[in-house]
Amino acid sequence: MTVAFTYHNHYDEDYMENLKKKIEETGFSGELDDSNASLEFYSHDASMFEIKPELIVAPNDARDVETLVKFVAEHKKAHPHLSLTARSAGTDMSGAAINDSIIVDFKRHLNTLIDIGPKRATVQPGLLFKDLDVKAAKHGVLLPSFPASRDLCSVGGMINNNSGGEKSLEFGKTQKYVPHLRFVFADGIERIVRPLDRTELDAKMSQNDFEGKIYKDLFELIEANYDAIKAAKPHVTKDSTGYRLWDVWDRETGIFDLTQVIIGGQGTLGFVTEATFDLVPRPQHSGLLVLFLRDIEDIGELINKVLEHKPATFEGFDDQTLWLSIRFMPSFLKMLGPKRFIHLLFTLIPDGIQLLKGFPKLVLMVEFTGETEHEVREKIKSLHKDLGPLRARYEINGFEEDPTEGMSEKFWIMRRYSFQLLRTKVKDKHTAPFIDDFVVNPEHLVEFFPKIRKIIKKYKLFATISGHMGDGNFHIIPLMKLEDPKDRKKLLPAMTEVDNLVLKYKGSISGEHNDGLVRGPWLERMYGPKIVHLFRETKNIFDPQHIFNPHKKANATWDYSFSHIREHF
Repeated sequence: MTVAFTYHNHYDEDYMENLKKKIEETGFSGELDDSNASLEFYSHDASMFEIKPELIVAPNDARDVETLVKFVAEHKKAHPHLSLTARSAGTDMSGAAINDSIIVDFKRHLNTLIDIGPKRATVQPGLLFKDLDVKAAKHGVLLPSFPASRDLCSVGGMINNNSGGEKSLEFGKTQKYVPHLRFVFADGIERIVRPLDRTELDAKMSQNDFEGKIYKDLFELIEANYDAIKAAKPHVTKDSTGYRLWDVWDRETGIFDLTQVIIGGQGTLGFVTEATFDLVPRPQHSGLLVLFLRDIEDIGELINKVLEHKPATFEGFDDQTLWLSIRFMPSFLKMLGPKRFIHLLFTLIPDGIQLLKGFPKLVLMVEFTGETEHEVREKIKSLHKDLGPLRARYEINGFEEDPTEGMSEKFWIMRRYSFQLLRTKVKDKHTAPFIDDFVVNPEHLVEFFPKIRKIIKKYKLFATISGHMGDGNFHIIPLMKLEDPKDRKKLLPAMTEVDNLVLKYKGSISGEHNDGLVRGPWLERMYGPKIVHLFRETKNIFDPQHIFNPHKKANATWDYSFSHIREHF
């Protein structure tokens, strides 16, 4: 008898025991876990959703991953709900790292830094970014994706979300730094994926196997819809929506790059088992100009003026984030340790005096880098002089090799740790990251910013606003009582208004956090039915049985997503 898996975990226990036994019989050498504690832990990521899995597996190596995929492919017809969802650090905010079937934990064993040098690093997906960054620093280099969650996130998650961060303004996102990767396809075979020229592509397409069929079918899909696909590319500074078909095949260069549809695919097309990153030189000197805005009427003019000076980083956060940081200041002791915490308090004294005169509505942070301290100082002085008429208060911080260790540390801490504070310290409400990652080009912000604040006020949402000001990429994290039906009813209309406003200004509904469960249902609103149909066909080409991470991205529906919003905290 076929036993269907359900979200409520009302499965046949004998069948589940048999499932574990059958996986073990395949030669799978990793761990299998269906304990209640583990199932509860893996039912959440950093999103507002909850889906309880039925089994957690932790592969030891790529061979184990191949074995799992082959097993599910073999049993999928008899058990349609059987599927695999990859997970590493579980920091995904869109609900992409949870599922009601099998969770594949890459963090436990596939977490090795295989090789690193002055130009490249080869890694397994479960490696934490912070561990890679420590090793990269010894070579004087860095991986510039640099997400705000870098103390917590894994490199596999960064690839699958096409992550960006503080340094995206200068360097761009993850998609630029993965020259090749190893990838387990839906037939359970690991292969190297890299850019191909036309001769190499023709050879791939002539293969009489699953890999050859993927290359052939995807090439024909893109070629037949070439103009529409190229026109669909969002005209924003960064984007993590859909499948980036426009970056796969280019007639002019003759390059076909399958990595570009895998990066940002959220594990819906297959599993990355190894990746090579290009690294960039680590800046020798940096300095920070901090602006305190009492009003935001001139925000558009100010942002454009700052961008004329080509800063390395341009970040910001609002008064709610500042107040939250002050309110929960003791929490930073545990996060930072005694030494850094004392330093934080000491450097805040001058700002505390200023805050007695009134809170700024926005704190903006403009960072410059250079080969010498003099070069950085001259860049800051030039911008300082140019911004004089805009009447913001400035604070120029030091020129340390690592700005987070100097006077500017206090501002970076507030910017980077705000979401963690929201998740853990506000006890009566919970983070609801459903409008948290849109992009609107900076020239529109003078009109856009007051309108988005009006929507937040209309729905009576307590929300912090932070983001990458130079990219026009904002993170708005509302705090809500999601267990309260009144608050849950706000989600759909508030999201609809925000998305409509973002798209009115030709923006993107996700700059770096991706689609998952939360934004997948709105892709048709952004791209139209034809392009979303091509996204779904891409999924079908790679994953004809829908083995990988169901209900995400182009196959997400709001009814399914809404039915899995957390009710218990």
